[in-house]
Amino acid sequence: MKIAIPAETDPGEPRVAATPDTVKRMVGIGAEVVVEKGAGVKAAILDKDFEGAGAKTANAKDTVGGADIVLKVRRPSKAELPGYKPGAVVVAIMDPFGHEAALAEMAGAKVSAFAMELMPRITRAQVMDVLSSQANLAGYRAVIDAAAEYGRALPMMMTAAGTVPAARAFVMGAGVAGLQAIATARRLGAVVTATDVRPAAKEQVESLGAKFVAVEDDEFKQAETAGGYAKEMSKDYQAKQAALVAAHIAKQDMVITTALIPGRPAPRLVSKAMVESMKPGSVIVDLAVERGGNCELAEPDKVVVHNGVKIVGFLNMPGRLAATSSALYAKNLLNFLDLLVKEKKLNVPWDDEIVKATLLTRDGAVVHPNFKPKGAA
Repeated sequence: MKIAIPAETDPGEPRVAATPDTVKRMVGIGAEVVVEKGAGVKAAILDKDFEGAGAKTANAKDTVGGADIVLKVRRPSKAELPGYKPGAVVVAIMDPFGHEAALAEMAGAKVSAFAMELMPRITRAQVMDVLSSQANLAGYRAVIDAAAEYGRALPMMMTAAGTVPAARAFVMGAGVAGLQAIATARRLGAVVTATDVRPAAKEQVESLGAKFVAVEDDEFKQAETAGGYAKEMSKDYQAKQAALVAAHIAKQDMVITTALIPGRPAPRLVSKAMVESMKPGSVIVDLAVERGGNCELAEPDKVVVHNGVKIVGFLNMPGRLAATSSALYAKNLLNFLDLLVKEKKLNVPWDDEIVKATLLTRDGAVVHPNFKPKGAA
C-alpha cells in the first residue's frame, strides 16, 4: 500500500498534508509513504525530516505514480489528475460547492475522492473534523492580524504618563472560529462582545467572559439547524439585528466577522455605512472573504482602508499559521485513514456513515447526493 503526499500546486497554499509524526504512524501500519520533494518547506518541515520518519522523497510524478492513497490539502487540479492511478483514494479539502466541473474531472480520472470538510457532526468523527481544527486557528490568527493592524495597545494600562483604555473587540459569529477569536481577544486584554443567531451561542460566549449582543425574539430561539449551523434568518429579523449591530459597531475598535454557511454566499453583516460610523484607526477582519465577505468593502487578499478604517481580507487564514495548521490537518487525515485501512491494506467500508457523507466520486461518477449532476441516478 503506497501513500503519496504531493506538494500543493496552489501558490497561496503553504500547508502540507503530513508531518513526520503522521508519517511514522503510516509507516507503522505497513504503508510505503512517498512525499514530494519540498512539499513541507512552507510549513517548516524539511525533506530530511520526512525521510527521518521513514518516508521516501521523490519528484511530483514519482510521488503519486501508482499510489493507492493520495493525501492533499486542496482538491487536485486538472493537471495533477492524469498522474493518479484509476481507483486511487484521494483525500483533501475539496471545496465542492459550485465546482461541478472539477468534480466531473475527478470522476473522469476514476479516483475515489473524499471531501474532509463534509465530515458529519457525530462524536466519532470529531477527531477528523478539519473545519473545526482549521477554523480554530483562523479565529486566533484573525485577532493577531487585527492587533497588528490596530496600531494601539489592546489591554488597559495604567502608567505614570496616563491610562491607556482597553480596546473594544466585537466578534460576529460564535462558531469555532468566533469562539477562539473571543478567547484570544480576551487574553490580549480587550473588552469583548459577540453576536450569533444561534441561541446556544449565548452561553458559550458568556462562558468566555464576553458579552452577548443579539435581538432575542422567537425567531432567534429557533435559529439553528440539526447539524449545528446557523439558519438563514428572515428579512425582518436581519433588519432588526442589523440596526442593533450598527449602533454597536460604531463604538468598536476591532470587528472580527466569521459568519459562513457552507455552500452559500457569505451573509452581508457590515455595510459601508457601518464602516463609516467607526473611528479612524479601527480594524475589521473578514474571515468570510472567500465567499464574498461579511463586510461590504472587504476584498480578497487585501487590506482596504476606507475613511481611516482598515478592512482585512486575507485568504486562507489557517495557512498563515502553516506549521500549526498542517500538524492539526495531518492528524485529522491520519484518523480518517484509520477508518479506510484495515490489517495494513486499503479496505474502504463503503457503507460507513462517515464514508458515505464524505465520498464525492467513485467508479467514474459523482456519487454524493448533494453534487450529482441533474438527472443522474
